[in-house]
Amino acid sequence: MGLGKEVREAIAKRAAKEIKSGMIVNLGIGIPTLVANYVNDSSVMFHAENGVLGTGPSPVPGEENPNLCNAGGIPITAAKGASYFDSAMAFALIRKGLLDMTILGALEVSDEGDLANWIVPGKRVPGMGGAIELAQKAKKVITVMNHTDKYGNPKIVKACSLPLTARKCVDMIITEMAVMSITNDGLQLDEVFEPYTLEEVQEKTGAPLLIKQPPTTISEGRS
Repeated sequence: MGLGKEVREAIAKRAAKEIKSGMIVNLGIGIPTLVANYVNDSSVMFHAENGVLGTGPSPVPGEENPNLCNAGGIPITAAKGASYFDSAMAFALIRKGLLDMTILGALEVSDEGDLANWIVPGKRVPGMGGAIELAQKAKKVITVMNHTDKYGNPKIVKACSLPLTARKCVDMIITEMAVMSITNDGLQLDEVFEPYTLEEVQEKTGAPLLIKQPPTTISEGRS
C-alpha cells in the first residue's frame, strides 16, 4: 500500500533536515523529489542526472515549464545561479565524488547498508538510471521508503533478496515509522514517528534494532 500525501511530505520534511548549507544534493524519484520544497537555503544546490545543477522547489500547478524536468521526467524549477550541461558532465560530477548527499527511494535495505532499488526481477523497467553511481559515490546516502511492502513484509532486512544496487552504502533510513542510522555496531533506531511505538517499529523491521538511548518522537506533519 502506498503512503498518503501527508505522510510522504512528513518523510521528505525530515530528510530535508539532514541537508546543510553549501551542500550539493541529488534527489531520486518519488518521495525524494519533495525534499527540495523544505529547503530554503540558497547555498544548497540540487543536482539532476539529466544535466541540471541548481534545481528548485516543485513548480506551482499550471506553471510548469515543459522543457525543464528532473531525471525522472518530473517538472522542476531552476534556482538563481542554476547551470545546465549534458548527462556526461552530470555523471562526471557524481563519479568524481562531488555530491555531498543523495536521497533515494529503496526496495530493500540491509542492516549493513546494502541497497536494492533498481529492479524487481521479472518486472520491466526503463533502465537503472544513476542509482548505482549515486549510491557508491555520494558522501552520504539517505533512503526514504515504506517500512514494509504491500504485503506487510519488512523492507529493512538482515540480507537483501533483490539484486543489489551497491553494498554498504546507506547511512540513514527514513520511513513512515522511524529514522534509523547504519552504524559500525548495527542498525540504530534514532527517532519514531507518531503514532507508532518502538515495539511496533521492531516488529515491522526484519533486523535487530540497536537502541543506545530512548528514540526521539516525531509528531509534526502526520495524520
